[in-house]
Amino acid sequence: MKFSNKTYDAIKWIVVTVLPATSVFIAALGHIYGWGNTDAIVATLNAVAVFLGSTMHISSASYNKKEEDEG
Repeated sequence: MKFSNKTYDAIKWIVVTVLPATSVFIAALGHIYGWGNTDAIVATLNAVAVFLGSTMHISSASYNKKEEDEG
């Protein structure tokens, strides 16, 4: 699948900034207020971030290889 630069940048921002920040925010508030299952929520967010980051890296490497082959 080929994304536009705008879409790729938005997904990258979510993966690199939003998901980790949300994870830390939930972990901190969960600890402060004694919320249950925050460890599971944080682990899930981190797993999603790593999965999306990995797939984006593979997609980017594939895209760059095609560009080199065509150029």
